[in-house]
Amino acid sequence: MPRWAYVPAALGGLLILLPLVAMTTRVDWRDWWSLVTSESARAALVLSLQTAGASTVACLVLGVPMALVLARSGSRLLRRLRPLVLVPLVLPPVVGGIALLATFGRRGLLGETLEFAGVQVAFSTAAVVIAQTFVALPFLVVSLEGALRTAGSRYDVVAASLGARPTTVLRRVTLPLVWPGLVSGAVLSFARALGEFGATITFAGSLQGTTRTLPLEIYLARETDPDAAVALSLLLVVVAVAVIALARPRGGAW
Repeated sequence: MPRWAYVPAALGGLLILLPLVAMTTRVDWRDWWSLVTSESARAALVLSLQTAGASTVACLVLGVPMALVLARSGSRLLRRLRPLVLVPLVLPPVVGGIALLATFGRRGLLGETLEFAGVQVAFSTAAVVIAQTFVALPFLVVSLEGALRTAGSRYDVVAASLGARPTTVLRRVTLPLVWPGLVSGAVLSFARALGEFGATITFAGSLQGTTRTLPLEIYLARETDPDAAVALSLLLVVVAVAVIALARPRGGAW
């Protein structure tokens, strides 16, 4: 490795760490605990953890089969459609929220049918989960697809040749082989869902206890109580770092 690589690497590290360190200098530590344990802050934090957990489960249910199909299928059509999976990664979150509103809103593509059936999705807690799943799903799919391609399919072929059924091969051979990639994708999806803002406020609104997650609470607090906004921001950073640290495999590196 060339030595000059250390210079841009150090600058990149500073770009990530310096704003976080600067934020800690703005925290009012005397009132920090009371600010992060206020009723609205606790409700927003609980809702954020619940919806981020639910969206991570949804990402696993939908994303594992998607990654499997993309990694194992030889279809040319799927190869051409694969870039569409990455669209939520590059799409502005507000645009994602508008797209979800056009789909599940009262006058949306599916919204009228769902409302006729007595189901209203937009501006509900379910809308928060859908918005978070929309933006977090590509993280799991990309991470797991890469792990599947790296692992290859030779062990799957051996297991199938010994009489194992496809579902058994998936459960006993494929998933254990790509377990670090699966955990990595799930943690990234959870962290992305936890910090989701644009799609959520556009598609689900900001109703305390129903759709107002912690990022939305921070945004609103910034207008009226900057000290509370900084305190809650630090809390969100601590939660995100704790999730990543707890899920990180011992002795391993992602």
